[in-house]
Order: sequence, then structure tokens, then C-alpha cells
Amino acid sequence: MLAALILIPAIAAIVTLVAKIMNPVAPSPEGLTGIAIGALIVNVICAILLQLRNEGSSLATGAWLAARNDALANILIIAAGLLTFVWETAWFDIIVGAIIAAINLSAAKEVWEASRKEHDFVEDAFADQSAKLLNISHFNSHFEG
Repeated sequence: MLAALILIPAIAAIVTLVAKIMNPVAPSPEGLTGIAIGALIVNVICAILLQLRNEGSSLATGAWLAARNDALANILIIAAGLLTFVWETAWFDIIVGAIIAAINLSAAKEVWEASRKEHDFVEDAFADQSAKLLNISHFNSHFEG
């Protein structure tokens, strides 16, 4: 489920990327850079807090990956904004959008794999516990009869 949530920014980036390619208008470098700087501060704080509280679960991994990916995206957006100050083109924004989509697709795959491992571990643990209970029940039935 969390992997699907991480896919949402990837899909949004791809849709925006296609729209930008179809209509390549340079974004406002001031707005792009200013908002990304504020978002970077928030996302770095979140990533640090999540790393400090990492429980090793796929949920914690997913939350940390989302914050980390957002911080990386913010850095890329700041770079695109600064470059757009110098050269007024939409291509910096388009390239950054493609990178952000790839980062989020990779994170979704990583969370999916982690959740599958947890799921398999839980299933194995239940199977082991069931086998033990059946053995105890079988053992007890020999002495009750």
C-alpha cells in the first residue's frame, strides 16, 4: 500500500513532464527557487527525525524514503531555478521532473520489496507457530487416549 502512495508523486511528475514537453514554458525562477528552499528545510528536518526513529519496518523505510526523495527533489528544483535565472528555458525544469519521477519510481520499488520481505517473514512465523501447535496437540493426544 505504501509503495502505491509513493507512486503518486512519480505519476504526478510524469504527467507534469509530458505537459511541460508539450508546452515548454520556462517557470518563474524566483518562485521555483524560493518555494524549493522552504520545502528543502522542512524535508531535511523530517528526514533526520525519521532516520533517528527508524524502526526497520517497511512503513518507516517508506516514510524516510519519501522525505529523502522530497529533499533531493528540492535540491534539484533549486538548481533548475538558479539555472533558469541565467537561461530562460523550460528544459531545466523538464530534466528535473524526469529525475524526480525516476527517484520516486525507484523508492516505490524499494518499499514494495521491503514489504514483501516482511510479509514473507510473518507468513513463515505463523507457519512455524502452527506447526508447533499441531505437534503439541498431536503429542498430547497420545497421552490422553
